[in-house]
Amino acid sequence: MIRQSSTADLSSQFALDTKGMGELRQSARAGSPDALKTAATQFEAMFVNMMLKSMREATPQDGPLDSQQTKMFTTMLDQQTSQNIAKKGVGLADMLIRQLSQGGTPAFPGGAELQSGVDSSARLQKSIEAVGGSAVASGKGAALPHVRAFQDKLGAHADEASRATGIPAKFMLGQAALESGWGRREIKQRDGSTSHNLFGIKAGPDWKGKVVTATTTEYVNGKAQTRVERFRAYDSYADSFKDYAKLITGNPRYEKVLASAGDASKFAQGLQRAGYATDPNYAAKLTSIIKRTLA
Repeated sequence: MIRQSSTADLSSQFALDTKGMGELRQSARAGSPDALKTAATQFEAMFVNMMLKSMREATPQDGPLDSQQTKMFTTMLDQQTSQNIAKKGVGLADMLIRQLSQGGTPAFPGGAELQSGVDSSARLQKSIEAVGGSAVASGKGAALPHVRAFQDKLGAHADEASRATGIPAKFMLGQAALESGWGRREIKQRDGSTSHNLFGIKAGPDWKGKVVTATTTEYVNGKAQTRVERFRAYDSYADSFKDYAKLITGNPRYEKVLASAGDASKFAQGLQRAGYATDPNYAAKLTSIIKRTLA
């Protein structure tokens, strides 16, 4: 428990849970410089942790080596990392303390602006409560650098495919992000160059173009299995989007997907029902990316 005369922090805790939030509120109420500094530093740690969480949620984690245990340890590592970063400081705690000491009105991402006319401890307490329900904690990831880079790189191709299919560009960007891990897990050629295959489209017997072989995870009766499959390869990302548009509009099994292209959830569920992917959580993952990350 944080006392008014103590400068102890929560660094020994691996989780910023409701108990930690309560301790921050109590520290903010104390009002002493040491207590305010401690609470402001912990506020900074919470902010960093929320950003790490948002980045994790924006990146699919369904590889053959991923499991509930690895996700749990990753979460614990992120929480401890946020504490370590806050100890060194990223400037938020210093800015907060400086503004409070000057009687200013701090403002935070997500519109969590503090009200003036109250003392510094009350304002810090209000900021702690505000960030707990702010947009930062909601997992919105549109401002994340790798998301912006992905959109900037492929947005024009998605817009062109949207005009051809009637599917919103961000729906296709979301699917490309899910299939390629935001471009970090693209299917590679033997020489390490990209195949430009953003949608994980396999090379069936009717495919006459380039082919690349890669290891993939397929689900059989709900269980993940590692397999080596043949995938289509393209000369450019533009060709990848064009081929995806041709597949979706030309295959009768995707008719209902096109019919529900105005709704992210129905679009994702339609793809899963049509057999686009074997992952039982494919629709939920795609919906989350579209609604939370690309919103």
